Amino acid sequence: MKHKEKKFSWRKLFNDIHLWMGIGSGLILFLVCLSGTLYVFMAEVEKMIEPEKYRIEVKANAQRLPAEKIIAKIRQEVGGSFNGITIPHDPGQPYTINFKQSEEDRRGTNYLVDPYTATLKGTTESPAAGFFMFMFRMHRWLLMDTSIGRVIVGIATIIFVFLLLTGLVLWWPKKLKNIRQGLVVKTSASWKRINHDLHNALGFYAMIMLLIMALTGLCWSFEWYRNGLSDVLGAEVFGGRNGKPMTSDTSSAGAKDLKIDDFIRLTHEVLPYDGDYNIAIPTDEKGVVVVRKNRAASFFALSVPDKVEIDQYSGSMLKVEKFSDKPLNEQIAAAIKPIHTGEIFGTFSKIIYFISCLIATSLPVTGTIIWINKLKKKAKKRKKRNAKVMSGGE
Repeated sequence: MKHKEKKFSWRKLFNDIHLWMGIGSGLILFLVCLSGTLYVFMAEVEKMIEPEKYRIEVKANAQRLPAEKIIAKIRQEVGGSFNGITIPHDPGQPYTINFKQSEEDRRGTNYLVDPYTATLKGTTESPAAGFFMFMFRMHRWLLMDTSIGRVIVGIATIIFVFLLLTGLVLWWPKKLKNIRQGLVVKTSASWKRINHDLHNALGFYAMIMLLIMALTGLCWSFEWYRNGLSDVLGAEVFGGRNGKPMTSDTSSAGAKDLKIDDFIRLTHEVLPYDGDYNIAIPTDEKGVVVVRKNRAASFFALSVPDKVEIDQYSGSMLKVEKFSDKPLNEQIAAAIKPIHTGEIFGTFSKIIYFISCLIATSLPVTGTIIWINKLKKKAKKRKKRNAKVMSGGE
């Protein structure tokens, strides 16, 4: 009996690529996507667990104390050197003041303070901090040494991009009139069909967001990718980290006794909108005051700060960086992190990212179930075929 030769099929090729890449990377992608899903609303969860630290009772006609007075009081209580302060636009939120206890203390400790009474309410450390750090390390390095885990996650992310693209090819119907079948989940069907529809339909709906997350996430995994993306965009990704620092004119030292409120006023003159201020104080005599200003938080608000650099002695405005004034390529390069984390458009985009990440977490599970079901189906067919051969030979 002659066997018919199987013709080459692009669809079959993409199906094999999708299948074996998915099987090979499924567990890693599941862990990376799950940890990313849980990390999206980290700040909101921490505030929900300890609301008393993050909300201030504002009495009638209450006025915020001068920032210097608050800083001096907290310094007496906690010690260390003052490093920076975050002043929210919302009158019901605390100030966040950073103090370093030593030169080796790179990040310092963030203290939450009532701006009306200078009462220390606690730090940004929370009962959930350990859990979220575990999730962060899982997402970035799979809990491994960073040099190893970063590469593994990066390779899995590249595979994920191929899975999304080959998945789109497999999703696309042979006849356009059947496209609706790939857009819905037939809940009245068998559980196998429901699982298949969940993999296909949900994967399609989340594909664009997942591609964005994957392509931006690779910037943390591979330097060659980050440099290549910078070349493509014509603007350096994470460029602010290596930019040439401005310096203050030390000849004007002592000419003015500038306060935090002065730097806020100077910033508001060039960035005249309501927003949150993050003010970093220089640690040496040549450094400059760096002020980042975000628009006041809302459900749908662009979450990329504008930045100014101010001479710490004279108050001269040395540099102004408005995100809206940058060309599109520079905006994309500057916003890689909030684009990846979902913070780019506030709560709105974080909800979209959370749902998309949840779908991404489900894809390795539903895909594996589809594969197992196909193996069982093939085994049954083989069994029936062997049974027919046996019965025909008797």
